[in-house]
Amino acid sequence: MYAIIGGSGLANLNELDRRRREVVRTPYGDPSCALTFGTIEGVDLVFLARHGYGHTIAPHEINYRANLWALREVGASQVLAVATVGGIRADLGPGALVIPDQIIDYTSARKGSFFEGPDEPVTHIDFTHPYSEEVRAGFAAAARSIGETVALGATYGCTQGPRLETAAEIRRMQRDGCDLVGMTGMPEAALARELELPYGALAVVANHAAGIGESSQAISLDAIGVVMNLAMERVRRILAACLRASAASAVDAPVGSAPAASPSASAGKTESP
Repeated sequence: MYAIIGGSGLANLNELDRRRREVVRTPYGDPSCALTFGTIEGVDLVFLARHGYGHTIAPHEINYRANLWALREVGASQVLAVATVGGIRADLGPGALVIPDQIIDYTSARKGSFFEGPDEPVTHIDFTHPYSEEVRAGFAAAARSIGETVALGATYGCTQGPRLETAAEIRRMQRDGCDLVGMTGMPEAALARELELPYGALAVVANHAAGIGESSQAISLDAIGVVMNLAMERVRRILAACLRASAASAVDAPVGSAPAASPSASAGKTESP
């Protein structure tokens, strides 16, 4: 079952068939909202609104651990995350859709691991490539199948929020190699890796980052809303194409092929000496 995490501008999936909601409790508290289950293109999926259904939870207040744990517990095998970002790289202006491949984390004091506490061993995960290549390839193939242009590869710089960044902070991020700036990419991606949930992001550039292009003097929040409304329709089409491809591959799969193993929170752990 696919999981879709919607960000700003994608707080619901009205196109879901056989829709139902379920409240899921976790050892880490409550997720952002009840999970919504249903089907698109005949494929089972679960949807979670990262900021809550009323968009009331700020990026630094999101319970990322509860969100990812809940998705794993209900049987999600792959996470398709949608994120709204600012564009830093010159070719990533408002309206661009991007499939990032790297992250730089500028956040602080967020609960970023399931492996903490007096009874947990010191545990490290490999995070060299923070996004699943399988999910990234699925996004890219889906976009191609419907003639949608996406940028392949970018470094997402994740800031604390909820305020937007200063022009000087964006210049620093440029020097660091960031192409995009957002507020929710971490620890979401790292927590998915800890749970062995393949995770990828489809980023929507809503505006030029502070100090760049149309945002050289100030960022227009009204303009962001207009861009997001148009771009999210394209995102919905790409998500639907991803699910169509999944349904087609399931039909083509050999009879009797083994189902994928369910992810385990403890599998693949390595302890430091």
